[in-house]
Amino acid sequence: MKILLVTSSARGHAIAETLSRSRHNPDIISVCANRNPGIRKLAAEQYTVDPMDFDSVVDIAKKAKPDFAFIGPDDPIGAGLADILENAGIPTVAPKKSLARVESSKGFTRELLQKKGIDCSPKFSLFNRAEPKLLYTYITQELEGEYVVKYDELKGGKGVKISGEHLASIEEGVAYALECIAECGQVVIEEKLRGVEFSLLSFVSGTQVVDMPAVQDHKRAYEGDIGPNTGGMGTYSDVNHSLPFLEPSDLERAKEINRLSAKALLEECGEPFRGILYGGFIAVKNGIRLIEYNARFGDPEALNILPLLSSDFVDICQAMISGELQENLVSFEHKATVCKYITPESYPIGKAQKGKQVVFPPIPNNARVYYGDVSESDEGTLLLGGSRAAGIVGIGDSLADAESVAQQLCEQVTGPVRFRSDIGTAEVISQRVTTLKQLRASSHSPE
Repeated sequence: MKILLVTSSARGHAIAETLSRSRHNPDIISVCANRNPGIRKLAAEQYTVDPMDFDSVVDIAKKAKPDFAFIGPDDPIGAGLADILENAGIPTVAPKKSLARVESSKGFTRELLQKKGIDCSPKFSLFNRAEPKLLYTYITQELEGEYVVKYDELKGGKGVKISGEHLASIEEGVAYALECIAECGQVVIEEKLRGVEFSLLSFVSGTQVVDMPAVQDHKRAYEGDIGPNTGGMGTYSDVNHSLPFLEPSDLERAKEINRLSAKALLEECGEPFRGILYGGFIAVKNGIRLIEYNARFGDPEALNILPLLSSDFVDICQAMISGELQENLVSFEHKATVCKYITPESYPIGKAQKGKQVVFPPIPNNARVYYGDVSESDEGTLLLGGSRAAGIVGIGDSLADAESVAQQLCEQVTGPVRFRSDIGTAEVISQRVTTLKQLRASSHSPE
């Protein structure tokens, strides 16, 4: 068996490792923008090609004749690589361009949920004309100055700006909204939600939806959840596949929203979504709201989820393609995981450590290391890039055990690097539990 893996980052390393564990013993044909050293050790062939260079990707695919392709990153999915590979006769685990709008267009998703009566969105409105007065009025009167501005195309994770965090005034928000309209033709203005965020990813084939363990990400650069947002400094998942701050009804509602959304996409687009549907949710005072959808694995979320997958990932991929996805095909170990990202010291502000050596300790069976933005010299030395270098994952019978494993390994990494030592700790998790309890208690107290 051959599998074409179009990927990048530590997420791609985790996907490759999970495919390689299959009983099918597949040859992995990797297409990656850099020579990821983790993927290189697993792949039968590795091509250093930009995943957005579709002509080159298709040429490689036609030569390799894989049984199927798996596309990891958002940009090639959003731009329609799945359509092109399918047209070339290569079954693909990733939604086609029309369906990938669930990630690539925030406006499409909000309007679809509204049209289908799926009540999980904040207050929102779409604007496609540069009318400052209308924008100002909506933000001040409808949203009372608490707002989010969303660029309506993929923008490398940098298209969302929030009042009080990135935007200091309503005037700044209006200016950014006008900039979005000028660049991509449309902007989404939403109510700013208060609560605790989490991720629920699902394997999807049309209306067949099988959920993965819930995960919580930490976007802020520095300990204590301060500093600029990043691609994700780390994540954790719990033994029961829920999270300590969630009620059972919260998780069930998130699962229901993913199922309703998969059905809505089939009805709207006329063909099934095949791949990973990643819901970014927030638990608020009166339930669950959807922040956004992604059409692929998250990074770091994949680093927590995939080590726990005890069933055959290749079988799951083939079932998504064939429309035969079932619950009994998917099983996860009941373990906790904590992922802490090793990054250059200056990340995410600068790239002063790029090219410097980084050394990782031996990794025991109850842990994983997944390489991201690192390269390997001819002598086998690992060198830092400018972004997140590697995710170190601890696995245990409790969150405390998993956190201890991850922390100890991170402390042994040498080089000009840093990581957030607070991720997965009892203190931080307790803060999330308290925040949501207080929020929900206040919503029930008399006026």
